[in-house]
Amino acid sequence: MTITNVRANVRGAVFEDEQEPAPFKALTAAEAQDLRNKDPSISPWRVVAAQALAGLVCVAVVWALTQRSSAAWSALYGAAATVIPGALLARGMTRGTKGAVAAAAGFMFWEMLKIGVAVAMLVIAARVVPNLSWPALLVTMVVCIKVNWVALLWRPRRLNDKAWKQHGS
Repeated sequence: MTITNVRANVRGAVFEDEQEPAPFKALTAAEAQDLRNKDPSISPWRVVAAQALAGLVCVAVVWALTQRSSAAWSALYGAAATVIPGALLARGMTRGTKGAVAAAAGFMFWEMLKIGVAVAMLVIAARVVPNLSWPALLVTMVVCIKVNWVALLWRPRRLNDKAWKQHGS
């Protein structure tokens, strides 16, 4: 058997463990609302608030460890360099859109704006914060950014697993 024959056989083969996908069933408005109620999403504003809180905790820790106001101001600026761009993205993403293409384009625009603002804030950091402490600024930024991952743990659990399974998931 040649390589070409093997490829042809593999392409045309139907494996026993493969199953036909279940047919797509569109939900009614009531079913969709019920599904949203059972599996709520997390608000981006809640994540931004958690980032701000984490930033303030970092400022307090930096102040307690160093007793230097310049390090605390650097940490506060690091928190701001994360929270302000995140708030811009949250603002953009919570606005209504008229379609999937508009939502995708809007997400790309707001994400690029977020990145641009964060980079601009880092570029001007040395001019804005006297006696800037880069370690305090960067550690605070990393902590604030990691709050996004912690937000996945806050996601509310489904209220009724039996009802969830009825919708095909």
